[in-house]
Amino acid sequence: MTNSPQNPSHPSGFTPLTHSLLSEWGLIFVEGLEAASFLQNQLSNSVLGLRRTFSPQIAQSSESVRLVGYCSPKGRLLASAWLALFPSADNGEDRFALFISKDIAAVTAKRLSMYVLRSKAKVTDMSSVWSVTGLYGNEQAIAALQIDDSQIALRLPDVLSNNHSYTRVLIAKPSTVSTDHENIGDANLESWNHLEVMSAIPRIVLATQEQFVPQMINFESVAGVDFKKGCYPGQEIVARSQYRGVIKRRLQLAHIFVDTLGSQEYGPGVELFHTSNPTQPAGMVVLAAPNPSEPSKIDLQAECKLDALENGEIHLGSIDGPVLKIDSIPYPLIEI
Repeated sequence: MTNSPQNPSHPSGFTPLTHSLLSEWGLIFVEGLEAASFLQNQLSNSVLGLRRTFSPQIAQSSESVRLVGYCSPKGRLLASAWLALFPSADNGEDRFALFISKDIAAVTAKRLSMYVLRSKAKVTDMSSVWSVTGLYGNEQAIAALQIDDSQIALRLPDVLSNNHSYTRVLIAKPSTVSTDHENIGDANLESWNHLEVMSAIPRIVLATQEQFVPQMINFESVAGVDFKKGCYPGQEIVARSQYRGVIKRRLQLAHIFVDTLGSQEYGPGVELFHTSNPTQPAGMVVLAAPNPSEPSKIDLQAECKLDALENGEIHLGSIDGPVLKIDSIPYPLIEI
């Protein structure tokens, strides 16, 4: 894992947060007097009661930050996002920020806008005028992190990787605002992406839109679904999947080795195949990233059939592709 060098001006054991511009991340604002009730009727997680975060504070804990899904009427995830409530500095009205994959931000904002109707809410894709930066480091660095009033920030769940626990923060700012968070390095971005994979918390991208009911990628086990809230698109199917035990697929962590990859792609949307049925896909890559500490290794989030894990081998891309080695996920699954 690549870390920032030890800074002698900080206390012993303190490692400054490492920064990387996240070009694959975008931002949607939903604001207005009825923004909360509007989103409550659209997303898989509860929005009502979300604690307000006033810049330069950082949104932290489930009271202020929630993982949300946006489903089709068939219960398939069109998008996932990290949601927090940052009141507008201009008028104090509710302004919800959805940190989302940039390649689906515009279409997601457009689809949400179609359902605003007479609600006093406005949906805006800010991805072209706000940039998103990822920061990671240790716990002490969070306490020392300072942002300015022009920025918004939220803390993601910590990740254990290579026997170290890493804190992660997403910061968004208007693209016209210059800050010292522009330390953009390929190694930093590679490390950020790898931490996201190892969190085993999925993120929907264009290649995986409408591929998964939330439970197929453990969304309910990482607090992305509230089964007690009211209706939202696809809610009946999501609830039926939970209570009738019809989900036979789950997200797993896995890895492959670079020397077995050849020309095979390994990114999101690449299908998986099992030796018992080489012509029918047994799953799909959700996210993937090289392991910065082990150059010979690529780690993946892989959605796959549960019975494919019992015997035989799971291959990447085709039955002739690299064999996936299944690893453990860092959280317990809610029983279905």
